[in-house]
Amino acid sequence: MSLQRRRRGIHLSVGAGTAAMALLAGCSGAGASSSGGGEAVNVLMVNNPQMVELQKLTAENFTKETGIKVNFTVLPENDVRDKISQDFSNQAGQYDVATISNFEVPSYAKNGWLHGLDEYATKDTAFDQNDILKPLRDSLTAKDGKLYAEPFYGESSFLMYRKDVLAKKGLTMPAKPTWQQVADLAAKADGAESGMKGICLRGLPGWGEVIAPLTTVVNTMGGTWFTQDWQAQLTSPEFKKATQFYVDLVRGHGEAGAAQSGYAECLNNMTQGKTAMWYDATAGAGSLEAAGSPVKGKIGYVPAPVEKTQSSGWLYTWAWGMQKASKKADNAWKFISWASSKKYEALVGAKSGWANVPAGKRASTYANPEYRKAAGAFADITQQAIASANPQNPGVQPRPAAGIQFVGIPEFTDLGTKVSQEISAAIAGRQSVDQALADSQKLAEKVGKEQQ
Repeated sequence: MSLQRRRRGIHLSVGAGTAAMALLAGCSGAGASSSGGGEAVNVLMVNNPQMVELQKLTAENFTKETGIKVNFTVLPENDVRDKISQDFSNQAGQYDVATISNFEVPSYAKNGWLHGLDEYATKDTAFDQNDILKPLRDSLTAKDGKLYAEPFYGESSFLMYRKDVLAKKGLTMPAKPTWQQVADLAAKADGAESGMKGICLRGLPGWGEVIAPLTTVVNTMGGTWFTQDWQAQLTSPEFKKATQFYVDLVRGHGEAGAAQSGYAECLNNMTQGKTAMWYDATAGAGSLEAAGSPVKGKIGYVPAPVEKTQSSGWLYTWAWGMQKASKKADNAWKFISWASSKKYEALVGAKSGWANVPAGKRASTYANPEYRKAAGAFADITQQAIASANPQNPGVQPRPAAGIQFVGIPEFTDLGTKVSQEISAAIAGRQSVDQALADSQKLAEKVGKEQQ
């Protein structure tokens, strides 16, 4: 999830004191850019802003300290998921480390694609595994009780809004808003400044794009993808209500080009003052409050909007997973340990400001006075959102699989992506919500029958 253009991947090979960057179209292998020999570690990761920061800091810090070169292949979210799945499922060993999430860990571990990390984490006392927030530790531990990934950052979701814009319009944001209150505020804030829309919501196809926020709305409005016995529910009244609400809101008061807007585009719109509110990942706050951000200090943060549930924020982590087939496991762990460490957070704090550290993963971060001073606007609410997320029971009825913004089965990547295309088409006005959900229900029914 990044501000960079989605049609390009970034391939970066870093040495002990140099960094060479080439912009290449397509998806050539990480090994092609290696300047290093046996000590090099190949890393495949998503192109969000904090990962880009990691690239910039690796050569002069990690490589300089360890002598281990790192070859990065960096791609947009949808592309990187596909490439990671291909490489890890084939156990080709092209990449030693990749950014995976709490969605992939259970199935990847079950399939034997990941290298267990317990032994490394136990021996590496400086890493301090117990400092990792429990919801993230649990989400990266498979059913066999073993740890398979370490978080780069953790996140939930919340509502971000322009305090100055709402104040100027005489509007008040509730401490714990409902979705209807948010919709009413979006209508009133629409056009508050030249070119400003009331809210930004993801509309970009992708199970990790539009489906993520939409599913939290479905949950809190009483819906679910499947009943406990795998009956598809995409045409249920509750699922329809939530989807119609979401589509109407983004079409009525959302950003221009909503059907092609994801996390990166909404972050850009919020930063540039093109939207008054944004419901999305808590990780976005660090960029909004970073030094040099035009909206630094102007943003307010409140919990994810609700209707029938007490909370509705998701739980997600971009984490480092090591491929089972890696022949450089020791060096791969050294990179993972560094990239998820307290030391790395302190480095980012010193170089880019504490508000921009990849937070949401360590208890010590939230006890750090420097971090709290810089991230005071959103630190507590982020920690509370992560703590209150309940992947086992995110709605008002029992679920057949864990997950808040997704259904925790491997088949959801394909199902969620296909459904997202239908929803995005409705956002674009190419079809009705009823038609989108009717077609989606058929897809979900097939998956449900396979699970029964």
